[in-house]
Amino acid sequence: MATRLPSAPPNLPGFSYVRALGSGGFADVFLYEQNMPRRQVAVKVLLAEVVTPSVRAMFQAEANLMAQLSAHPAVLTVYQASVASDGRPYLVMELCSPVLNRRYRADPLSVPEALAIGIKIAGAVETAHRAGVLHRDVKPSNILTTAYGHPVLSDFGIAATIGDAELTDAVGLSVPWSAPEVLTDQTTGTVASEVWALGATVYSLIAGRSPFEVPGTDNSSAQLISRIQRAKPEPIGREDVPERLETVLRRSMSKRPEARQHSVLEFIRDLQSVEAELGFSPTPADVATDEWVAAAVVEDEDRTRVKGVVSVSPEQRRRRRRDGETHTGERSQGRETGAATTGRPARMGAGARWLIAACVVLGAAFIGTLSFVLVRAATPSDIPVVRNIEGHVVGGSIEFSWQDPGLASGDEYQVSVDGASSSLQRSTTFTVDSADRRVCLTVTVNRSGRTGETSAAKCVDPAGSS
Repeated sequence: MATRLPSAPPNLPGFSYVRALGSGGFADVFLYEQNMPRRQVAVKVLLAEVVTPSVRAMFQAEANLMAQLSAHPAVLTVYQASVASDGRPYLVMELCSPVLNRRYRADPLSVPEALAIGIKIAGAVETAHRAGVLHRDVKPSNILTTAYGHPVLSDFGIAATIGDAELTDAVGLSVPWSAPEVLTDQTTGTVASEVWALGATVYSLIAGRSPFEVPGTDNSSAQLISRIQRAKPEPIGREDVPERLETVLRRSMSKRPEARQHSVLEFIRDLQSVEAELGFSPTPADVATDEWVAAAVVEDEDRTRVKGVVSVSPEQRRRRRRDGETHTGERSQGRETGAATTGRPARMGAGARWLIAACVVLGAAFIGTLSFVLVRAATPSDIPVVRNIEGHVVGGSIEFSWQDPGLASGDEYQVSVDGASSSLQRSTTFTVDSADRRVCLTVTVNRSGRTGETSAAKCVDPAGSS
């Protein structure tokens, strides 16, 4: 199938474009060089045609969620997020390699290496669970590799709070690594389905194929779904794979969710026991402490909200729908035989804002996804106003600056050039690269999606006069 060309890279103040890294249905990824501090970064940019006000709000929620979790050593680091002058939201991320996804099919990993990667990534997932977040798309292509060879988990855009995962009506599916209850729409994600995905991922790294692929036969989505529903994965078929590991992975992919490991932490302990059986020192599991979880969840009310772990049965889910507790929306399931999935934004709900993300894996395909955020109401009178903007011509650019009017945690500046689409940022400076025309800039403070009074316009012409 033909792949479209990347969109035009946006002009980002403080960054120099280098080249395109990948293209997908909802976003592109570009390589940029950040000017200060100088480093190469990956920038994910949503396509202009998919950008709506709700998608912009979602993008901010996704950035907040990943920033909250990226302190974990096995979670991809997000440096910043904003909106380019052309209106496209973008996410600046640590530059990592998708080499693992390319490698495991051609050259399956050794058992010790696969166990170590599985434990590290599972530590990130367990940490997310302790913060009340489900990843919902764990698979080999979402495991990237840092410059130092460390595995990191990417793409939390599809994530949902554990307590509300059952209420989601739009989700992209990665069929080869999805649990049967997800494929049959009994749930859109639970801790048990995450255990399944982790087991399927470790299996894939060792076997060089997903658990329900049968070499030399029809491995279409329909066939994979049928085999996954039977939940009888083929033996890995390697002499160096101990029976204990096969048993652990089979348990993680049990047809009945209650028969699997009861938590990701229990899955980690099982993998560590295999390491010990093989005579290796167990790989440390990086799991957040209770103190970190408490701070991450309740310290800042404007962050992406998370809730405690709860169990919601299919009957409860159906009853919620009958009682009108869920929003109305369109389910769009991207069935995947490799790494690409697609989804469509859901409609806005009465009790919450359900927001669709476009997740990106560097150099690989992309996913249409969903994210969840609750925002605290604010009145315009509560929001500070930017005043006395300064503007000067410096070389071939125009540099604007202003004083902080008293931003609260989570507030951002919404910058508009010549009345065009706004850019969100925390910095009190903004540079327009072209100084060959008169440029007018306004700044508004954005608080949890609500805006206050817009500043008076500051205009600068090429001669530097206002």
